[in-house]
Amino acid sequence: MGDWWYRNILEPGKLPLLLALSAFVVTFAVTRVITRLIRAGKGPFRNIAPGGLHVHHCVPGVVLMTVGGFTAIAGGRTGWGSWVAAVLFGTGTGLVLDEFALILHLSDVYWSKEGTLSVEAVIMTSALAGLLLCGFLPLGVDGLTEDQQTNRLLLGATVLFNLLLAAVALLKGKPRLAMLGAIVPLIALIAAVRLARPASPWARRFYVHRPGARARTVKRAYRHDRRWSGLQRRIDNLIGGTPTP
Repeated sequence: MGDWWYRNILEPGKLPLLLALSAFVVTFAVTRVITRLIRAGKGPFRNIAPGGLHVHHCVPGVVLMTVGGFTAIAGGRTGWGSWVAAVLFGTGTGLVLDEFALILHLSDVYWSKEGTLSVEAVIMTSALAGLLLCGFLPLGVDGLTEDQQTNRLLLGATVLFNLLLAAVALLKGKPRLAMLGAIVPLIALIAAVRLARPASPWARRFYVHRPGARARTVKRAYRHDRRWSGLQRRIDNLIGGTPTP
């Protein structure tokens, strides 16, 4: 166990990432427990509202992210300073992304249907950080040999191609696959070659004069949502709490 810890975490300098991810997940979980208790009127916790102004927890989250981020940049990836910076950054990110939907809508949608977007953002961030911790690199350039790494042109072409696939997936209305595709290129390739979502920018631009493609994408989206939206909604409600009708 000690050898594995050194080879996979300490030696490549991944301990700060592990600490940041752990702080991020723990902060989100604790925050959701506290907000549920406040919503139910149980326990000693109450909303912070000095002078009648409701201070959302994304505000201290931004402060912690700022302090942790600049500390990490200034201190490098090793030493106890990087560990403290990682914990601060992970904690701040957890507080901010817990209210991601509120920031996006500029409205207090925390317990509404739109508020479940925060839960999805947290899940995606945890998945991406987990992939990075396991050794994947963004844009899929971690599988190159030493000879290939010396070829700047090949490296640049690989990064550009994977970035293009991720961008196409995003334009086709598949943000989750686009984000994962930035880490695992094959995922972005699959998302890029398949039909776009009906309301996506790609569909509005390229399916206008293709009634057959429009019909297929609407039918496929209906089948997909009918199969998976219920499960996704139950998972979101289990993690983040059931929205207020």
